[in-house]
Amino acid sequence: MTNVLLVEDDLDLATTIVDYLEIESIECDHASNGLMGLNLIERNHYQMIILDINMPKMDGLTLCSTLREKGMDIPILMLTARDSLENKLQGFEAGSDDYLVKPFAIKELVARVQVLAKRRSGEVKRLILGDLSLDLTQHSAQLKQHNLKLSPIAFKLLEVLVRASPQAVSRQQIMQAVWGDEQPDSNSLKVHIYHLRKQLDTEVSNIRLETISGVGFAIKEHIEGALS
Repeated sequence: MTNVLLVEDDLDLATTIVDYLEIESIECDHASNGLMGLNLIERNHYQMIILDINMPKMDGLTLCSTLREKGMDIPILMLTARDSLENKLQGFEAGSDDYLVKPFAIKELVARVQVLAKRRSGEVKRLILGDLSLDLTQHSAQLKQHNLKLSPIAFKLLEVLVRASPQAVSRQQIMQAVWGDEQPDSNSLKVHIYHLRKQLDTEVSNIRLETISGVGFAIKEHIEGALS
């Protein structure tokens, strides 16, 4: 039986989630704040954690970072009302594996729980977008099973764009994520985007690297016949 932990301070929502997961044969413990959640994690074995961001005593981002610093590779799904790109990136930076914005369909939550519970976070580190696959352990990327020739900087740039997909990431956010405080001039970003595009164009695929005027860049999966 799948065993998960829900850390959520909204008791009505928590009750709904716990009840629904149990219908799906998923055993779910509940903690109403981050410190209580940490206590349960240290005493029990869970296959994955559902974690709210806004909580008393210890927020979700802090709890997630704390678990990763302790070397725990439990898969984590962030659950939050914050839907801005900045918050999404903060969640992934803290070490979360997936992200679900409130309000959400309970069936989607169950589907994501079932997928994450089957893997360890540190064991399988792979991002997939359409024909594109990134192995975060090997720092390698494949497009339709063909290896892309990417520098470490280009790989990091691609990772930032794929994690945010389909939303656009500003030039400043990319520069900060890739280079941190030691940022080169903006021409470096242009050069890396150019080389990344060349690599993505080596195969006919459903991946598009778009320049979003006045914003930055976005990588998207192009689906035939879909409305853009």
